[in-house]
Amino acid sequence: MIKKVVASVQEAVQDIFDGSTIMVGGFGGSGLPEALICALRDHGARNLTIVANNVGGVQYGVGILIANRQVRKVICSFPIGRRQAKLQDTFWEQYRAGALEVELVPQGTLAERIRAGGAGIAAFYTPTGAGTGAAQAREVRSFGGRECLLELALKADFALVKAHKADRMGNLVYRKAMRNFNIMMATAANVTIAEVYEVVEAGTLGAELITTPGIYVDRVVEVKVERRWQG
Repeated sequence: MIKKVVASVQEAVQDIFDGSTIMVGGFGGSGLPEALICALRDHGARNLTIVANNVGGVQYGVGILIANRQVRKVICSFPIGRRQAKLQDTFWEQYRAGALEVELVPQGTLAERIRAGGAGIAAFYTPTGAGTGAAQAREVRSFGGRECLLELALKADFALVKAHKADRMGNLVYRKAMRNFNIMMATAANVTIAEVYEVVEAGTLGAELITTPGIYVDRVVEVKVERRWQG
């Protein structure tokens, strides 16, 4: 019988290697795989490329990996909020020293680059960013009289996602805003690791509720912790 449940977050991330490209789900705190991120910090893999909507703070999210100097490059649509003063210092210190590369991508474009990666689409054109500084050194074509930029799909070695429930075959059910980037990221990585609040037996989840089929999920870990985020 297929069983994708692992015993701990430490076991779930143990094979993440130095230099990995990792997609991290979540929109703000909603659907953020906090326990997996903390386990990755403790695991110590370095020179990571992180693909995420936003960085978070020094005490949660991708920010804790940056603060621990494990990240070489971030691809995101929003780096740091003004209230994250502690992370601001280390983030910009590393950026100015050339130790951290930052690629800012419009949010819709980021989502589509990830979706394209999961769908096997190598690249696509979008009008977003055409005629701006983002178009420099980029391929531009005109469609229907409108300039569009070529955007490359994004793929990853690992995806860390968070769902509400999973069964032992890896089928995932999300709650409300948890869907965000988690759904598309689960399809775009070689190995997808899901952090969930509850694991149930196969056949328990209604087929119409399953958003991410287990074929995309390699590992599931149940994390029973107090929920900081309600989405």
